[in-house]
Amino acid sequence: MSDTKTLRSADIARIMQLLPHRYPFLLVDRIVDMDGDQSCIGIKNVTINEPFFQGHFPARPVMPGVLLIEAMAQTAGALALDHMGVEAAGQLVFFMTIDNAKFRKPVGPGDVVHFHVEQTQKRGPVYKFSCEAKVDGVKVAQADIGAMLASDS
Repeated sequence: MSDTKTLRSADIARIMQLLPHRYPFLLVDRIVDMDGDQSCIGIKNVTINEPFFQGHFPARPVMPGVLLIEAMAQTAGALALDHMGVEAAGQLVFFMTIDNAKFRKPVGPGDVVHFHVEQTQKRGPVYKFSCEAKVDGVKVAQADIGAMLASDS
């Protein structure tokens, strides 16, 4: 018997089933290496066509740090909901807390950001995640995020 575990992935169609976010606020293109509700990696391909680059900053385009944190939260929320399967129907993930946020390097057009998300705690509908954003293996941002699952009605 092999100890190899099959990790799941979610393409953009699956992410859109899990999250209510849509363009221009859906900030995750794909999720890979989903290990139950424990960990995963979200992927964002950053292009010059992103609407925030028009004003942040035209001469030196930089992805706003708050959007890096939002993308981490979206990745974490999709992980929690995907793991629930059919029980996720009618559930939303609400951002509760942001702790220990740090921004280390700017992210710009052409970068591919990998959002490494790991569940650190779960009590009932409340989850906590440790998150890191990396470009080419270099940490560009990090945060601890709290979220709560709730009915959308």
